[in-house]
Amino acid sequence: MDGFTLLLDSLCLLVGHGVMHMVFISRLTRKKLKPGDFAAYMLLLGALQLISVRLSLSGTLSVAVGVLGLYVISRFWMGNQQSVSWLAAVLAFYISQLSLGIINSVEAAFFPRLIGTPLLYLLLLAAQALFFALCAGCYHAVLKLLAWTKDSQTPYIGLLLFPGLFFFASELYILQTSYSFFDPIVSLEEVGRHGTLLLLQVMGLAALLCTLFAYRQLCRGFQAQSELRSLTQAAQAQKVYIAEAQARYEQTKAFRHDIKNHLSVLDGLLRGGQLDEGREYLGTLRAVSEGLSFPYQTGNPVVDILLGEKLGLAKDIEADVSLVLPRPCGIDDFDLCALFANALDNAIAACRAGGGAGSIRISGKQQGDFYMLTFENTCPGGPLAPAGIGLASIRAVAEKYHGAVLTEKNGRRFSLSVLLNDGSCHS
Repeated sequence: MDGFTLLLDSLCLLVGHGVMHMVFISRLTRKKLKPGDFAAYMLLLGALQLISVRLSLSGTLSVAVGVLGLYVISRFWMGNQQSVSWLAAVLAFYISQLSLGIINSVEAAFFPRLIGTPLLYLLLLAAQALFFALCAGCYHAVLKLLAWTKDSQTPYIGLLLFPGLFFFASELYILQTSYSFFDPIVSLEEVGRHGTLLLLQVMGLAALLCTLFAYRQLCRGFQAQSELRSLTQAAQAQKVYIAEAQARYEQTKAFRHDIKNHLSVLDGLLRGGQLDEGREYLGTLRAVSEGLSFPYQTGNPVVDILLGEKLGLAKDIEADVSLVLPRPCGIDDFDLCALFANALDNAIAACRAGGGAGSIRISGKQQGDFYMLTFENTCPGGPLAPAGIGLASIRAVAEKYHGAVLTEKNGRRFSLSVLLNDGSCHS
């Protein structure tokens, strides 16, 4: 029986602690697990186990040292943040200890009746398999509720450390006071006691999952507030574009109204032989006309101003705009501004992320009853990044006007196509 118990303990240490702890931390923090990480942790676990046996350390102290060791591996070997490393280490050990406690409750309630029978060995193996399955299920549930990316760490992650420590300490207390030694007593009272402990541990797991769920909802609230602030700022910027476009339009209208007078003055100067004065007057007219013109002519002053400003700030990126928006157009200037602003921001960011000289090409054409806008730009290699707020705003505009959005990536070239129903735009 001692050899069999040693085998089960070694299997629990290797798989239940070694493999599962490292896989859990790797997936939780989205850090790729390297063979060296696992080897270092296994050596640490082995050393801690040996020291615990030699010094006859209590189970609580041994586990506490194990949490510290896992923190060191996560923090300094895998390069995770301090708060993330502490939380990951506590959760990893808590789940494994909780699973062990649940299995111990079942064994203590029902297995004493089978002592001395061959069936006990099979049930112990089944209990070990159930321990692994329970661990994996709990880890999976936690990963579903609590996960973040390297570029977007979850805010206030350290706040979860305190409830995590509470659940962990409670579980350790149950294990050390009720299952640190095995007393093969068969009685209804003992079965009831272990059943109560089993229920408390299951409730502890449920409480942890509820805490993580509430925390995830809180994070989503923060994200929604951040997105709302971004949309508000974008709306303010779009209002500025629209106001400037209206001012430009009024200036152009006034200039056109006065052009006949300007030409009469110029004609008088030339007829009177005042060539220098005529040239000076002509230069003034040219300066005024250039001030009213746009570097890109699409037929919509709002889009013209937006293209001039966005692409003017990105002079390092080659731009080709072959676009004439249909007139009249049923799309509100505010929505056109949102569509072009987000598409250009994404395209410029992708060009700069790709390194080297980037390029952007914007085109539009009528296709039967639809009008197609196409934005093409260079981008980094690899898979597409997850859709962000910008693309979501573009989809919202397309859906508002009964259209659709199509994205495509071919090598280091990205294409965004926005299809608008002819009921919104018509030439």
